[in-house]
Amino acid sequence: MAHASGRRDEALAEAAIRRAYARTAGRPLAWCSDGWQPYPTVLTRTYRRPVRTGRRGRPPLRVPGGLALTQTIKHCDEHGRLLSVERRATIGEPVAQPTPVHVERLNGVLRDRLACLTRKTHAFAKTAETWDALLGLAVFAHNWLRFHPALRRLSRIPGRRYEQRTPAMALGLTNHRWTWHEFLTMHAPITT
Repeated sequence: MAHASGRRDEALAEAAIRRAYARTAGRPLAWCSDGWQPYPTVLTRTYRRPVRTGRRGRPPLRVPGGLALTQTIKHCDEHGRLLSVERRATIGEPVAQPTPVHVERLNGVLRDRLACLTRKTHAFAKTAETWDALLGLAVFAHNWLRFHPALRRLSRIPGRRYEQRTPAMALGLTNHRWTWHEFLTMHAPITT
């Protein structure tokens, strides 16, 4: 739903998580990540909301139900060989399938569609702005413009067996597959 590029630090994690929060209107999501420490801190800080208790004073801030973070941590020996994989629910309930297969699949799709991500290429992004624009368009197309076979469901329409869906449709962010024309002519407020 969102991305941020730059040096891997807490500010980068906060930028990506805040963008995803804004784009999903604050709806709690199930997150999967590696064992990097800033993720639980930033997710908690971004999603927490005041809960009225009926007592005087400032209400306590709590993470809403439905927010989940499952971290997958790889343990390697001194030669870099994988010894074990640990999966733990850091926030909320564990995600049913927290494997990095989906992330690796997206990485492969992006390498297919963006020449600047292929190995041994002359088509590199010369500036951070170009990189962000290219990656943003590719992620948008992946999530809003393309049907994913794994997301199809049985159709309620007579005569059709399956209803094709994009990831944005599966999350309930839209009720139809977007087109490039619709995206390019959509009025949206400019944010930084």
